[in-house]
Amino acid sequence: MRDPLNDSYIVFLKKSGIASFLQEKPRDYYISDSKKMNSLTLKIENISNVDELEFFIKQSNICDLKNHAKHTVIGDGNTQADIMLIGEAPGAEEDKIGKPFVGAAGQLLNKMLSAINLDRNKVYITNVIPWRPPNNRTPSNEEILQCLPFLQKHIELIKPKLIVLLGAVAAKSVLSTPLSISKLRGRWHTYKSLYFNEYIQCIATYHPAFLLRSPNYKKQSWEDLQ
Repeated sequence: MRDPLNDSYIVFLKKSGIASFLQEKPRDYYISDSKKMNSLTLKIENISNVDELEFFIKQSNICDLKNHAKHTVIGDGNTQADIMLIGEAPGAEEDKIGKPFVGAAGQLLNKMLSAINLDRNKVYITNVIPWRPPNNRTPSNEEILQCLPFLQKHIELIKPKLIVLLGAVAAKSVLSTPLSISKLRGRWHTYKSLYFNEYIQCIATYHPAFLLRSPNYKKQSWEDLQ
């Protein structure tokens, strides 16, 4: 049976001018000819630190999700970290408090990090989308496209040596691929920075929120993080 989410994603990429997919090598598939997106990218290029990026995102009106959220949730942790974790979007607790991964999924993530001898304060955590989608729905392809320049700049500012992609939205967005998380997990990938000429190693695994709903997959996530 075909995955309708993947089919939709492929249609979206084709409409953006993508005719073929290179699944093993990074490419920036999120290409927009919109003047609004080009202007956004040009403004982002001049940002030099995370505080400036946070201020810029809070002032931005590029994505309608901002109008439905209580907080703009940027990131949490050590901005000098070697490891950067990227999730999907804030949930209800994150939107209430203004920090990523503070709800039940965040508590599980903390346990996962502790199990591999990592302290949350020693890594950096963010999401693809800085605003909570209504009813915690999956962000649309258009919303991902609108927020992707923020994430690309975020990665440049942190300059991690390793990116851990939590869930399908993060994996597909960063790796620019329509493949499902089950096909992406368990092996290494590379991300090519849009702003500096470096490749960053990436590993994809299941989102902690998914693991709460499907605990049988915890063993696989444990293996991914080893």
